[in-house]
Amino acid sequence: MHGKVWLSTAYLPPSEYFAAIAKYDEVLIEREENYLKQTYRNRCYILSANGIQKLSVPVLLGSFHKTPIKDIRIDYSKRWQQVHLGALMSAYGSSPFFIYYFEIIKEIINGNHIYLIDLNKVLLETILEMIRLDKKVSFTDVFNPVKGNPNDLRYSIN
Repeated sequence: MHGKVWLSTAYLPPSEYFAAIAKYDEVLIEREENYLKQTYRNRCYILSANGIQKLSVPVLLGSFHKTPIKDIRIDYSKRWQQVHLGALMSAYGSSPFFIYYFEIIKEIINGNHIYLIDLNKVLLETILEMIRLDKKVSFTDVFNPVKGNPNDLRYSIN
């Protein structure tokens, strides 16, 4: 499919996110929208031995409803990195090639990014490279509601 798609930023996005990226020539990641709690912006879901497990990147407290996503800072006072890496190891450690990919993801997660959007950007770029999906990904400079556009998936993949 041609054209561009609008997506929200996402932490270790689900497969439907990558399916959307694969369909379009150009991908715009929203960085000017206000942060929304309880979305893929700071969480992901993995399939563990005990079922679906939610992993959330803690963010620093503040007035979330008025803070642009680009200004959301990661809270490193919690042990979230160890928890996430341990959960990924437990869930997928016996998968083929896991160790190769895990080391790369581990380095990114342990990278101490200040802003959530920066962590998400590096993870997205790395995963796109891993799955050999060569797409132009850029970030918005201004929040622009794209009402009625079927290519606007910012609030559909949540």
